[in-house]
Amino acid sequence: MPDAVSSSTDIVLYFMAILLPPLPVFMKRGCEIDLWINIILCIFAWIPGIIHAWWVIARTPGVRM
Repeated sequence: MPDAVSSSTDIVLYFMAILLPPLPVFMKRGCEIDLWINIILCIFAWIPGIIHAWWVIARTPGVRM
């Protein structure tokens, strides 16, 4: 488990995840399975989508643009 502190970009992504959780997941992982899982979680319930987005942001280094 990495001991690095979140960058300022990650902090912005955490706030974006509250409003639109799939967007930061897309920015971190691209169009992979994590994005589709997050979209499904957001459709069924908003809070699990936010938690999943925060988990992806915390576990994935760097931003994929």
